[in-house]
Parts: sequence; structure tokens; C-alpha cells
Amino acid sequence: MRMSPSPPRTRLAPGHRVPARTLTPVTGPPLTLPDPERTTHVQFRRFAGCPVCNLHLRSVQTRHEEIERAGIREVVFFHSPAEELRAHVAPLPFAVVADPDKLLYAEFGVESHRRALLDPRGWPAIVRSLLRGTWELLRGRGRLPAATQPAGRLGLPADFLITRDGRVAAAKYGEHVSDQWSVDELLAHAAELRAPS
Repeated sequence: MRMSPSPPRTRLAPGHRVPARTLTPVTGPPLTLPDPERTTHVQFRRFAGCPVCNLHLRSVQTRHEEIERAGIREVVFFHSPAEELRAHVAPLPFAVVADPDKLLYAEFGVESHRRALLDPRGWPAIVRSLLRGTWELLRGRGRLPAATQPAGRLGLPADFLITRDGRVAAAKYGEHVSDQWSVDELLAHAAELRAPS
């Protein structure tokens, strides 16, 4: 029996409202999205141990204090089970949430596609992340991802900046595995949000 392709997901645009919910990170206390006290940067990543995701999250970790000073809370989603994810993200200073059934991925319109890995624009990041990951493994600091990924390896990244009242202020849907906001881009979006209109 031939499967019909799944319908395209609806993408969120600036102005869209995100309903309030309580989330349980893989470590740390529950949190509310949207955060009633500060702007939230929501990132959708791929699977636990994804080398490109790890490389990107290191840049966020390095500048986390700067991000917090800008009034931004980081919340990162992965489509892996919490028990698998916990071992990979325990040292991160921000909330990481497991969504193995990709329910929030669907709600936010975040897709998977072959172009995640086949788009040549993503290849330099793949090479850098594999080199970095190999070095970390050799030093005894890394951990390989699980051999099988029930939700697949072809996820595309996505970024959302969500205001305290649940409005999407800015959004980016990645076109390849490494197409996400840099920390500088995130801070620029946050500065625009704070600027008087």
C-alpha cells in the first residue's frame, strides 16, 4: 500500500499567538511557555547527540549570560525521548525539552526533509561538527547518538522569539541542517522587540 505524503504544516508568522502551557525539561523544574516575565527564544533541534545541534548549542552556551542579560529565556526542543536526551544535554545552562512524538514540532510547523542533509549550504557545518565531535570523543567528553532515531535524522531547525503575552515576535524556519539564528541574530531580534515603536 502506497502512503500519501503528509500535508504541509502551517508555519507560524509574527503576530501569531502561542497558547500557554507548562513544560517539563529533561533536567530542572517545570517552566511556562510563554514565560510571563521575559521573552522566550524557542529552538527546535533534531535528535539527541546530533553533531550539528551540539555545535550550535555550544555557541549559545558560551554566550548564555549575554542572552539572559538581554531578557531572553532559552528553551530548546529535541525529538528524542527524555532518558536518551538527558545524557547529552545535562551540562547545558538552559531548559531542554523532549518531544519524541513531535507534537510541538507539528504545532509550530517545524518540518523534516531530505534537504536537511543534502543542501550543500549545510555541509561545512556537518564537517565542522563531525570533526569537533570526534575530538570530544577522543578526549572522553563526547557521546555518540543512538544508532537508530525513531523520529528520523532529517529534521530542519527552527527558531521563534515569543513575547511574554505569547505573541510570536520573529520566526525562522531553516532550509538545511545548520540554518538557524546565530546568537548575534537572536540578540538583534530581541533589540528590535525592545525598541520603541
